[in-house]
Order: sequence, then structure tokens, then C-alpha cells
Amino acid sequence: MLEALPMPGVVIDQSEVIIGANTAARNLLGQRIEGRSYVTMLRQPSLLDAIEACLQYGKPRSAPYLSNDGAQHATFSVHVAQVPADDQASMVLLTFEDVTQVQQAGQMRRDFVANVSHELRTPLTALMGFIETLRGPARNDPAAQARFLGIMQDQAERMNRLVGDLLSLSRVEGDERVRPTAQVNLRECLASVVTMMMPLADEGNVTLVAELGEDPVTVAADRDQLVQVVCNLLENAIKYGSTGGTVTLQLSVDDYLRPLRGPGATIKVTDQGPGIDPIHLPRLTERFYRADNHRSRELGGTGLGLAIVKHIVSRHRGRLRIDSVLGQGTTVQVVLPWTPPEG
Repeated sequence: MLEALPMPGVVIDQSEVIIGANTAARNLLGQRIEGRSYVTMLRQPSLLDAIEACLQYGKPRSAPYLSNDGAQHATFSVHVAQVPADDQASMVLLTFEDVTQVQQAGQMRRDFVANVSHELRTPLTALMGFIETLRGPARNDPAAQARFLGIMQDQAERMNRLVGDLLSLSRVEGDERVRPTAQVNLRECLASVVTMMMPLADEGNVTLVAELGEDPVTVAADRDQLVQVVCNLLENAIKYGSTGGTVTLQLSVDDYLRPLRGPGATIKVTDQGPGIDPIHLPRLTERFYRADNHRSRELGGTGLGLAIVKHIVSRHRGRLRIDSVLGQGTTVQVVLPWTPPEG
């Protein structure tokens, strides 16, 4: 019966000895737990108290159990209930339900709300302060009014960008499991993005170079989302690359790419900026994570751009890779499935 349970199960008798365990329980707690005292095998006070109370009073109990397999932590909700027996004293059955993902989702939700609140609080506080100043000390000071209104506009635009990125992230996450089917000419799409980003490159004194080839490259994609991805990557490269440097956008195709285990098209954005410390690279696609908080906020970043890119690339069954060397620049690659033309 224990082996039929879809989760780790353990039976303890009135002598406080583990008399039965299924394979999942042995994998979790140890291969030689049967015949040993539950106190020496479980060792977590809240769970021991629940077992003792159930053995003594017969009422069901619940308690958490924390585990670590050396690679990651896991959290279980343990249900402790009495099992009546005709020929001997009642036993206690422990079932371990893995609630790790539930707890992680809850923590992610709390962190997300906290981050959004923090990101909105700063511009809101600034706006409220300047409004109070304009209604008071600066009421009759045109120069101060013009300066404060300019700052207020910047803060309002920052909030607008944040709300826009949050809405975009929500839409992308909602569509992530729906694979796009429309056929998009990737070369033409990237060429239009380059035209859109030229004014930003000129403003930042950055040379934008496009190496897209001449032949059409057709992929199954959502064109608007691909435009969003490339715009984000180029904007980051232009803003955080070195002034007077070069940002290169490249498109290439291969009959076999290892990450996709098949043919694919590679979009590569390279800048000549200061680079990113390797310790930041694994976390760059996390929501609100910034390698340089102060500079990112000064340049209007919301901390959500690469998170949106990651979800869009995931929807297209592609791969995202970021490589950077301090002092030598950064390269971001997006690899998308591609079907070579017949003939």
C-alpha cells in the first residue's frame, strides 16, 4: 500500500520505530530507515512534535519538513494521521507532499509586488514633493517652476515606462505557451528595426552597423514581439556601450545549431562598451535585476527589458545567450528555429 502512494510515505508504530517506508521515502530520508527510531531519522522539532501528539492523542497533525539533496532546498508539508489496526496498537502514517514550487511561487509574487512598489514609490514621492513646492515656496518663481516641471515630467515618463513594461511582460507570459505560426522575413524585420533605432544611435554618438545579408530568412514568429526583442537589445547596446563606439547587428543561418539540435537563425548584437562583471550574467534576465542600478535608472531603464526578451525567446522555442568581457564589450545572441528553403 505504501508503494502505491504517489509521494513519500512512512509508517511509525507505538514503540516510535519506523516499520514501513516506500521507495520515495527511502530516497528522501535514507535507504536504511526501517527499524530505526523516527526521532533519529527526522530530527526536525515541529515534525517530531506533530508525530508525538498524533501517537498520544490520535488526532491528525501537519508540519513542515525541510530537505536538501546537496543541489537545492526542498520544502515538504507532512500530514500525520493515525492508522487503526485490529491486532495491534494503532500506527501513524506520514505522507510528504512537496510544496517547494508553491512556496517559490509565493515568494516570487511577494518579491515582485515589493519591487514594483519600490520602483513606483520613488517617482511618486518626487512628484508629490515637487507639487507641494510648486504650490508653496515656488508659487511665484517662474524659473523654479520650469525646472521642477521638467523633473516631474521625467518622473512621470519613468512611471509610464514601468507600467508599459509590466503590461508587456504580463502579455508575453500569457502567450508563452502558444507557439507563433506566422511566417516572418527576419532580414526585413531587422532592417526595419535598424531604421527605427538610428536616431537613438545618432543621439548617443554610436555607429550602428547592420550585417543582415541579402537573402530572405523566414521563421515562424510573432513579428511585433521580434521587433520588441531586437529594439530592446539594440537600445541596451547603444545606451550602455561606449560613446563613440560601434554597435553591430548580425543575422546568420546554420543548417545545424547545437542548442536547437537542428537548423536555426542567429541574431547577434555586439557592443564595445565596458562589459558586464561575470557575477551578474546569470541574473540579468531576472525581473528588476540591474548590473548597475544607478546608471540604469539614469538612462530610463526599468529592469524588465531582458525579462521580456527571455519570455519572448522562450515562446519562439529559441535560446538566449549573453557573453561579456570586462573592458571589451558585450554580445547577446538570440537563436531561433529556422527551416531552410527547399531546393
